Amino acid sequence: MDEIRRKRVEETLKLEVSALIMRGEVKDSRVDTFLSITRAEVARDGSHAKLYVSTFREGDALEQGVAGLNSAAGFIQSGVAKRLRLRLTPRLVFLPDTGIKEGFELGEKIKELFT
Repeated sequence: MDEIRRKRVEETLKLEVSALIMRGEVKDSRVDTFLSITRAEVARDGSHAKLYVSTFREGDALEQGVAGLNSAAGFIQSGVAKRLRLRLTPRLVFLPDTGIKEGFELGEKIKELFT
C-alpha cells in the first residue's frame, strides 16, 4: 500500500470508527460517546490498524472504553468494511492515548509556576 493511500485509509478509518461510537452503535456498556479516536496507524501491508482512543472522563474510563472497543473490534471492523471499499479491511486494535490528558496536566503545572 503506497503512502498516500495509507494516509487516506487512516483518516477514513478514524472518521468511520468515530461515527460508529457517536451514533451509539457499539452496544458495549463500557463504550460511551465521550470516547474519541485521536489517530490511526495502518500497517504498510494494510493487514492491521492501531487506533488510539482518548476521553475527557476521569478515572478508569479510558481503560474501560479501550477494553470495550477491543471487545467489539470484530463488529466495528465489519461496520467499517461495509463503508470502505477495500479488498482487505485491516484488523483493528484499540490503544489508549493519554497525550491530550498529559498535555493538559503539563499546561496546568506551567500555569502554577507563574501564579
